[in-house]
Amino acid sequence: MESIALLIVLLAALMTPIVMARLRITQVPTAVAEIIVGMLLGKSGFDFVQNNSTLTQLSSLGVIVLIFLSGMEIDFTLFKRSPDRKTAGPQQIQPVPLAILAFASIVVMAAVAGVGLQLLGAYRHAVFATIIFSTVALGVVIAALKEKELLSKPFGQTMLLIAAFGEVLPLIALTIYSAVVHPTDKSIWLLLLIFAVAIILLLRFRKIYQWFAQVDKSTTQLDIRLAFFLIVTLVTVAAQVGAESILGAFLAGMVMKLLHPRAETQEKLTSIGYGFFIPIFFIMTGVKINLRTLLADPASLQLIPLVLVGFILAKLLLIPLLRLRFKPRNALSGTALITTTITLVIPATTIGRNLGIMTSQQAGAFTLAAIISCIGAPILFNTLYVKEKEDEHKTVVHFIGANILTIPIAQQLTQGFYDVALYTDDESRYKTYNSEANVHLLPGFSEKVLNDAGAYQADIVVIGYFDNRKNTALAQWALAAHVPRIIARFEAKNIESDTYDQLSAAGVEIFNTLESNISLLRAMIESPSTVKILTDTNAGIYEITVRNRRFTGMEVKNLPFIDDITISQIYRDRQFIAPHGDTQIQLGDHLIFSGDKAAVGAIRREMELLN
Repeated sequence: MESIALLIVLLAALMTPIVMARLRITQVPTAVAEIIVGMLLGKSGFDFVQNNSTLTQLSSLGVIVLIFLSGMEIDFTLFKRSPDRKTAGPQQIQPVPLAILAFASIVVMAAVAGVGLQLLGAYRHAVFATIIFSTVALGVVIAALKEKELLSKPFGQTMLLIAAFGEVLPLIALTIYSAVVHPTDKSIWLLLLIFAVAIILLLRFRKIYQWFAQVDKSTTQLDIRLAFFLIVTLVTVAAQVGAESILGAFLAGMVMKLLHPRAETQEKLTSIGYGFFIPIFFIMTGVKINLRTLLADPASLQLIPLVLVGFILAKLLLIPLLRLRFKPRNALSGTALITTTITLVIPATTIGRNLGIMTSQQAGAFTLAAIISCIGAPILFNTLYVKEKEDEHKTVVHFIGANILTIPIAQQLTQGFYDVALYTDDESRYKTYNSEANVHLLPGFSEKVLNDAGAYQADIVVIGYFDNRKNTALAQWALAAHVPRIIARFEAKNIESDTYDQLSAAGVEIFNTLESNISLLRAMIESPSTVKILTDTNAGIYEITVRNRRFTGMEVKNLPFIDDITISQIYRDRQFIAPHGDTQIQLGDHLIFSGDKAAVGAIRREMELLN
C-alpha cells in the first residue's frame, strides 16, 4: 500500500504543473497548488493518500532540500557596498539600509500581531506567533522578481534583501526558541557549533571546489555529491547540538553558494529538488491538513482570518518605508509581495506541534492563512507594480589616460550602450581633448585620488598610458579596487621582471599594439572577410554575456532574436562550444555572434540584464 500511495503522490506531482499550464494558471505558485492537491488527496478530500513511513521520510528530505535551495538563493553581493552611479540625489536611501529598516519594522509589527492573538485568546504563545508572522517566502519573492526582470534594479534588490532577512533571521530565532522552550541536557551555546562547522566546511572546500571542474565526469557529478555531503553534515551536527535540522540545511545552502558553484550546478540541484523531493513535501503538507476537523472547530475556524490579518499587519509599516525610495504604487506592490509566506510556516508549525505549543487544528489554520497569502499577494504585486523612472543601465567604461589611442575609442563607445569617462593628470591633454570626450582632470595619480574620483567605480577600466611602470601601478590599484575587468596597455615587456606575468595571472587583460597589428595583418591575409565584418559599420562580430536568468535553459533555436543574428561560438567555463539548434543557454555564457548592428542594442539590453 505504501508504494501505491507514493505512486499517487508522484502522479499528482507530475500532473499539477501540466494542468496549471493547460488552464493557464500563472498567478498561483506551484507550491500552493501542490498543497491544495494534497488536501484533495487527503482527509480533507477523497482520502486516497494516508501518511506512511516512506512518504514521511521523503517529505522530511523534501523540506531539507527546499531550505537548502533557499540558502543558495541568498545573493551575498547585495551586502557589498557599491556606489550608485545613477543616484538622483543624496536623499535617496540605498537598498541595504532600507531593507534593514524595513525588516526591523516587520519584527515590531509581528510582535504586535502576536500579542494581539494572545490578548484575543486565539493563540497564547505570542513569541512563537511573532516568529511565524515575520517570515517571508524567499523563493516566491525571487520568482516574482525574476519574472518582471527586477532583480538588478534597486526595487528588486530591496525586496530580495527583505525576503532574505525574512527567511534567515526567523529561522535562527525558531531554532533558539525551540532550544529554550524544550531544553535538553545540551547547552544552548552549542548552537554556535553548527556555525563553526559551516565556516570550517567553507574554508576547507573553497580551494578544491574549482579543481573539481577539472576532474569531474558525467558519472561522478562531484558538485552534486559535495552538496549532499554538506547537507547531511550540517543537518547531523544540528541534530547533535539540539538545533532544528532546517537550520543545518539552510547553512549548507549558504556554504554551497559561497563556494561559487557554476550555474549548471545550481540548475542540477534545483532539478533534483523541485523535480522529486520538494513536490512530495508540499503535497504531503496538504494531505496532513484535515479541513473537515478544522472547519468543524469554531475556534480554529475563527483563527484563520485572525492569522491572515496578522501576516498583513506584520508588513503594514513597509508602505511608508518603501515610499522613501519608490513610487507609492510600488511601495504598495512591494508590501504585498513581502506578505507572501509559506516556506518556513510549514516547518514552523511542525516544530510547534512537536513542542506541544500548537495543536493540529491551529497548525492547519496557520498553514491555510499562509496559502491564502501566497495566492493573493503575488497577484496584487503583478497588478500594482509599475516601472520606476530609472536610467537604463549601461556598461561603465573608464579610461585612465587621454591620448590619441584612447580618445577615438571613447568617442565610438559613447555612441553605443556604454557610459564612458576618461581621467588624466595632464592639464595640456585635458585642454586638448575636453571638448571631444568626457575627460576629467585630476591633480595627480595616486590610489586615493583615483578612488575618491570614482575612476575605479566601473565595469571596465582601460589603462592606456605609454609608460609601463605607470600602467603597472594603475593596474595594481585597479585590482585592489576589485574592478570586474581591467585592460592594460604594455608596449614592451621587461624580461627581467615578472610583473607582466603576475598581472596577467591576476586577470588583467594585456593590450600590446605590436601584437595586435601582427594579429590583424595575419587575419587580413588568412581571413579577409572576417576582418571586413569586424570593420564594417553596419555589420560586425559581437560578444555578449548572458546575465538574464529568463534565458537560462532556453535552446538556441528558440531565442526570440535568433533570426537576426548568427551565433558562431559559445564561450563557457573557459572552453569554446560550437552551438547547435538544441544547445541550451546557460547563465554566464559568452555568445559570439555576427549580425546587423542595429539589432545588437536590443539583444544586449535583454540578455545582459542582471536578473
